[in-house]
Amino acid sequence: MKKIKNHLLAGILIWLPIALTIWILSFIINFATSVIPHQLNSEYLFNIHIPGSEIIFAVVLLLVTGMIATNILGQKLFDLGNKLILHIPIVKSIYKGVKQVSDTLLSDSGNAFRQALLVRFPNHNTWTIAFITGKPFNGVFSDDIVNNFINVYIPTTPNPTSGYFIMVKKEDCLDLDLSVDEALRYVISMGTINPKTPTN
Repeated sequence: MKKIKNHLLAGILIWLPIALTIWILSFIINFATSVIPHQLNSEYLFNIHIPGSEIIFAVVLLLVTGMIATNILGQKLFDLGNKLILHIPIVKSIYKGVKQVSDTLLSDSGNAFRQALLVRFPNHNTWTIAFITGKPFNGVFSDDIVNNFINVYIPTTPNPTSGYFIMVKKEDCLDLDLSVDEALRYVISMGTINPKTPTN
C-alpha cells in the first residue's frame, strides 16, 4: 500500500502542472473561438470539420488583435472602445478592475509581485508565503499610519491565481530569502519541493 501511495503521489506531481497548463490554455482558446464568426468555421468554409482548426483560428485572432493594437490607428480604436465601455454602468467597474490586473500581471514592465515574504495568516500562530503588491493609498488609513502598512497577496495552493488580499503591518512580516519565482514554485508544489532546486 505504501508503494501504491508513492506511485499515485508521483503520478499526481507529474500530471498536475500539465493539467493546469492545459486547462488555462483551453480556457483561452475556448474563449477566443467563441467570438470568432461562424463564417470562419471550417465546416462553413469547407463543409468539413478540420480537427484543430479552432486552435488555428484562435491563434490567428490573437495575432491579428495584437498587430492592430500595436499600431497607431489600432491604439486609437481600442482607446475609443475602452472609453465606450467605461461609460456603461456596472460593466465599467468590472472591466476596469480586470484590465488593470491583467495589464499589471502580463506587461513586461509590470510589477505585480515585488517581493516574497512571510505573513501571519490565517491566524497569529501560523505563517504563509505572500507577495508585496504595493502600499495602501491614503484613503484607507490615516496619513500618520499609512506608511506602516503594505498590501500583500496571499496565493492559494496549488492554484496561485486565487487568493486573498490583505493589508498588514510591516513589522508583522518576515523577509524571505526566495525570489518571486521560487516562492511561487514552493506554493504550487504545496511545500513538497526545495524552491532553490534548479528547474533546468
